[in-house]
Amino acid sequence: MRILFLSHYYPPEVNAPATRTYEHCVRWARAGHDVTVVTCAPNCPDGVLFDGFKNRLRPQVEVVEGVRVVRVWTHLAPNAGTVRRIANYLSYLISAVLAALWMSRPDVVVATSPQFFCGWAGVVVSRLKRAPFVLEIRDIWPESIKVVGALRNKPLLKILEWLERKMYRAADHIVAVGNGYRTKILEKVSIPERISVITNGVDLERFVPAAPDPRFLHMWDLEEKFVCSYIGTIGMAHGLEVVVEAARILRDKGRSDIAFCLVGDGASQKRLQDDVERRGLHGAVIFTGMLPKEDMPRVLASSDACLIHLKKHELFGTVIPSKLFETMAMSRPIIMGVEGESRDIVKWAGAGVEMEPDSAASLVECVERLAADPQSAAESGRLARDYVATHFSRDVLAEKMLRLLHQVAGIAMPAAEHQPEITGPRPIESQPAAVGG
Repeated sequence: MRILFLSHYYPPEVNAPATRTYEHCVRWARAGHDVTVVTCAPNCPDGVLFDGFKNRLRPQVEVVEGVRVVRVWTHLAPNAGTVRRIANYLSYLISAVLAALWMSRPDVVVATSPQFFCGWAGVVVSRLKRAPFVLEIRDIWPESIKVVGALRNKPLLKILEWLERKMYRAADHIVAVGNGYRTKILEKVSIPERISVITNGVDLERFVPAAPDPRFLHMWDLEEKFVCSYIGTIGMAHGLEVVVEAARILRDKGRSDIAFCLVGDGASQKRLQDDVERRGLHGAVIFTGMLPKEDMPRVLASSDACLIHLKKHELFGTVIPSKLFETMAMSRPIIMGVEGESRDIVKWAGAGVEMEPDSAASLVECVERLAADPQSAAESGRLARDYVATHFSRDVLAEKMLRLLHQVAGIAMPAAEHQPEITGPRPIESQPAAVGG
């Protein structure tokens, strides 16, 4: 089967959509499928081109692990602000469509969010190529940017929301990464027969429990401390002001044995760093900046607990952060500051403790509880690994999506490609719909 996949992000970028797209496409290519990914020259999150790549009008083409990767020109912009980012998104839409015009007709077109205009690129390409279209939804946009205040222009928001509904209706099938996303989409368009849920997962061969890395701990002066790490985007939606305030509370309590390590980059990082300096919390809150994806297992292994947090808002209760599964696979206990489906998974797995989003006092209580009982924390980590291995293996989930692509394309899936279904109780019934027209 010929699969054309449109994704704004792809490795060596290290964010969640890049990882999911890569891990699915590589598995499909290994299964013998012809997979092409149309993406940008890597520049996320700073808008600075990665070494070894060019941002040029003529696409840069390479074959990576069996996947043909076509990198198109875009207006480069950091993951901050509004106007330049929208220019970045629109330029990708135009460049991706132009690049696809010169490609042979695929059996199926897939486009993933975020961002929103990548989805529209998929709509246009599928029409031009007369191929069925599968839309993958990882973010309810533009609602998510409205929630964090990144866009307040009401007329523009109404236009974007109209385009959002049109995009949903244009898809032959929609894959949502969580049940909350499915519910949100159905609030906007009534197409239940055309929406399935295929969650994120984890590569269990890459994320394997290991001992802490002494070099990492020494580099960041974290030796002899209880390390609570946050790994991922440091953005407006993530509400990491709660970490700075929790560090202040712990300092005032004399708890110099606990430190927060923020691994990543994003629109809020500079402001948070300035706040840490102003409050004199250097050493209590560490910013490593963005680290390569291959470093994540050792960072997780060197963490005594991992924080997963989003601002308290009904919309964010639909989110299941992909870092949840990587953390569970590494047997690290979780401090879960996200409500909804994510919290339910942690409860079902016994994988950690719950905190109230946006509450520094709650975060302090959680981190002190885990620090005081390392045996219980270790047991939470063990249970987390067992649970994610049973329910969220990337191999099984990639095969599940491949089966759906075969169905949408109207192509029978060879029997040899079928893998065993996930067994055991699910944390939440997804009730994926049958593929519709």
